[in-house]
Amino acid sequence: MSSDKIDADKLTSLPSPLRRKLLLGMAALPAVGLLPRGALAQALPTDAVNTTKLAVTDSTVKVGILHSTTGTMAISETGSVQAEKLAIAQINEMGGVLGRKIEVIQEDGASDWPTFAEKARKLLVEDKVAAVFGCWTSASRKAVLPVFEQYNGMLYYPTFYEGLEQSKNVIYTGQEATQQILAGLDWVTKEKGAKSFFLIGSDYIWPRTSNKIARKHIEMHGQKVVGEEYFPLGHTQFNSVINKIKLTKPDVIYASVVGGSNVAFYKQLKAAGIDLNKQVLMTISVTEDEMLGIGGENIAGAYACMKYFQSLKNPNNEKFVAAFKKMWGGESVIGDVTQAGYLGPWLWKLTAEKAKSFDIDKIAAASAGIEFTGAPEGYVRIHENHHLWSKTRVGRARTDGQFDVVFETADLIEPNPFPKGYQ
Repeated sequence: MSSDKIDADKLTSLPSPLRRKLLLGMAALPAVGLLPRGALAQALPTDAVNTTKLAVTDSTVKVGILHSTTGTMAISETGSVQAEKLAIAQINEMGGVLGRKIEVIQEDGASDWPTFAEKARKLLVEDKVAAVFGCWTSASRKAVLPVFEQYNGMLYYPTFYEGLEQSKNVIYTGQEATQQILAGLDWVTKEKGAKSFFLIGSDYIWPRTSNKIARKHIEMHGQKVVGEEYFPLGHTQFNSVINKIKLTKPDVIYASVVGGSNVAFYKQLKAAGIDLNKQVLMTISVTEDEMLGIGGENIAGAYACMKYFQSLKNPNNEKFVAAFKKMWGGESVIGDVTQAGYLGPWLWKLTAEKAKSFDIDKIAAASAGIEFTGAPEGYVRIHENHHLWSKTRVGRARTDGQFDVVFETADLIEPNPFPKGYQ
């Protein structure tokens, strides 16, 4: 792509399909312009960049997208699919990876962990994809991890998660627990004078482990947990626990309910008379994606602790949001995991071009230190433990389904998936 300016008059005179394609390419330019020198690498011979029989030809490279597009987790995972496809479209518009256009094979994990493992095996063994962008829940990631390690695949995993994991075969583009949890707890303690917490989450590894970390941090600082409850994925009856919350009167409801259960939980909180403009609630699981289903009027006033909000004010994000809405519609929204999903294909591209190879071992070895200055959340860098350095932010939910950012850490937080004192 030439660095010369594109003549707007000439562009508008082009046939509309071509004009749309060029405009999509231009939407990618802000990110492209921030890529390191050499990122637009020329094509190398296939036998040089693919020594392990991956699905790479002289002109194409196949990747997998593996998310739930059906079941209770579809409300959360659909945005990740959209973001990954946007990134891939933008990358293809600028020439692809190592001179090869990306072709996508998409599979549905169907909110079922054995299905995720089965589909991961298909993508790696039958389709021989060079990378997979996927999973959301820790249960799905835990289900596929042995498959990726057995068949030596590379997974780019976008969700904030509980930590306590590190693999050569995974790049974690969301935050690990200490990055997300500790700064948020410190903020709510300082700003709201919080001394008591009620922990509520879905019943699987991420909420339970995250709450274990949260409880230790709370108790280490002389505060107390007055209740802790878990419910199966898809659960819709929260009246009993809401009664417990009303009885214990915690300073903070600390919520890690995931997926479609959030719709019932927040609607029932409101129906029970709990006003989130008065009762402090901090969630580490509700993003703009879930708020589409919950309805802003049912969660307005709540706080969320994430690394990204759609409302972030920076040039990268403004261009990303515009490109996302252009591809997926003006009513679409972008949450934390959606943005982290967008990072995956870009980080993979940068790493492959640094390694001059699609081989998994070379990708794994080259990942540490990869920088993406075009990230919508701001500058990110891959740590040697395969997690990202990133900031943490707190947003307050609005009735329109967006967040006002009320806090962000001054510096990037180093990822620490095995924190001493919290295990």
